[in-house]
Amino acid sequence: MEKTTEKAEQVLKQYFGYDKFREGQEKIIHSILEGKDALGIMPTGAGKSICYQVPALMLEGITLVISPLISLMKDQVSALNQAGIHAAFINSSLSFRQTLLALRYAKEGRYKIIYVAPERLETEEFLDFALQSPISMLTVDEAHCISQWGQDFRPSYLKIMDFVVKLPKRPIISAFTATATKEVREDIICILNLENPEILLTGFDRKNLYFSVQTPKNKYQTILEYIKINSNKSGIVYCSTRKNVEDVTERLQKDGISVTKYHAGLSDEERQHNQDEFIYDQKQVMVATNAFGMGIDKSNVRYVLHYNMPKNMESYYQEAGRAGRDGTPAECILFYSGQDVITNQYFIEMEKENEEMDEEAKKLVRERDKERLKRMTFYCFTNDCLREYMLRYFGEYGSNYCGNCSNCMTQFEEVDVTEISRDIIGCVLESRQRYGINVIMETLHGSNTTKVRQYQLDRNSYYGKWNTYPIFKLRQIFNQLLLKEYLHLTEDEYAIIKINPSAKGIWEYKETLRMKLVKGEKAVSIKEESKKVAEKIPLTNREKELFEQLRELRMKIAKEERMPPYIIFSDKTLTDMCVKMPYSKETMLMVSGVGDAKYEKYGQKFLDVIKRYSNQIEGY
Repeated sequence: MEKTTEKAEQVLKQYFGYDKFREGQEKIIHSILEGKDALGIMPTGAGKSICYQVPALMLEGITLVISPLISLMKDQVSALNQAGIHAAFINSSLSFRQTLLALRYAKEGRYKIIYVAPERLETEEFLDFALQSPISMLTVDEAHCISQWGQDFRPSYLKIMDFVVKLPKRPIISAFTATATKEVREDIICILNLENPEILLTGFDRKNLYFSVQTPKNKYQTILEYIKINSNKSGIVYCSTRKNVEDVTERLQKDGISVTKYHAGLSDEERQHNQDEFIYDQKQVMVATNAFGMGIDKSNVRYVLHYNMPKNMESYYQEAGRAGRDGTPAECILFYSGQDVITNQYFIEMEKENEEMDEEAKKLVRERDKERLKRMTFYCFTNDCLREYMLRYFGEYGSNYCGNCSNCMTQFEEVDVTEISRDIIGCVLESRQRYGINVIMETLHGSNTTKVRQYQLDRNSYYGKWNTYPIFKLRQIFNQLLLKEYLHLTEDEYAIIKINPSAKGIWEYKETLRMKLVKGEKAVSIKEESKKVAEKIPLTNREKELFEQLRELRMKIAKEERMPPYIIFSDKTLTDMCVKMPYSKETMLMVSGVGDAKYEKYGQKFLDVIKRYSNQIEGY
């Protein structure tokens, strides 16, 4: 085992520039090299690709990587070729002649790793290649796509095992994903028929990410303010609809922001062009629906903002996780409004991706999607640690205080809310459970609005009873009553408040209710939140000057070679250069992310900038 580990570490350093494996990587790599199947559940940025790329270089034959998206394959293959590893992809972006040429080269043994779309496995040309080639390992990336209970189910993934049984010899099968509940993990093992697999579950915690939920009165202005404060950083703004993407993009452009957009309504050419502009750092901000992002390995995304709430925690975890892939501090801020719930309920009812299921299965999936939406909504309401809430959802438990989310940084007080909760329940009952949250709040607060007069709620016995109580605290209590499931919202277009049986104890004075409520009106301001990333990046002012010079050099090389800048060197690698100040090949190879191939291509150019900067400093 020691020799295997030593050789694996040599491969890691030579091609990828890292001295040591991250948590869990060594264990799963060793199992694969012993011929065992493997399942890795690892958060974005934890180094899943290393877990199959290192053994792929050490095994005798070819490794096939099943991947769902063209952009993911292009990114991975570009990065491998930059590292001096011969790799290729087979997907619909290639012409028939290009595909045949790639397969011919593959038969000749020119590639150690081949990325392939699941649909290509069924083609006569690919099967002919596979039957005549030594396939040592088959890796399924984004493996949650194989489960109909996962958030990204793709029927084409179900055909992977049909392909495997046709091979003359069963290869090692490894599967990797960042998002999988217990149900989905069991599905992956069963459908892929993994034989006594090594299962690696490194945990879902991304300690470098700061999480926050905001409920601003004006979402757009708040997001604009945040982007302007972080104008030199790359970020993503997720919207739930194409209309919102178009609207937010147009407004940001008018306000002078370097922005592009991505959604399924654009042509293939426009989507690819816009994606490339973002990846190549020609545009700082990408505004997109959830159609954008899976497999985008852009390591320098410093923030992900959600203009709308996603429909489940899996989607939010995956989308937010596109920030800080390089392991350095990044921010994930969700801007919530009640309309988001209604929009997502509509999406669930209109879901068309499950057309291949029978009616019973569709009904079951719909019910599970509604339950997921409820849990996502509760994430936006909770006053507990946001990271802890997320980890609990995926079956992990922490300390209930992370110190790196908006709730942990907010001052709360324990308050007896029995009386006001009883009056909320009473007001809902007296109004015959016919109205939404805002109307009930306006009634309790004694507001003279059109709806209150129209529904004659100014005659309700609870009208104005809490007219001196701050409206934001009233909303906090409403949210907590929903979170604790004393109340629930209907799935109608207008989301009506209903009373749950559990509220009986409060109503009949049999239960006392205490809640943790925010002391002030605002938990953490956008300006305060935008400072957190800058404060946590470990560079002095002088080191930041050098970092910017190295970034300029990286951009210059990227333009010359038509490569995304982060594939040349990540921000984390540039930061390490600033801290270690290498002065020779030997010391440059000690920088995290600098391997032999990368040094031969770019090392001396970066050393020259560092040396020139050092001379400037000494000349002061």
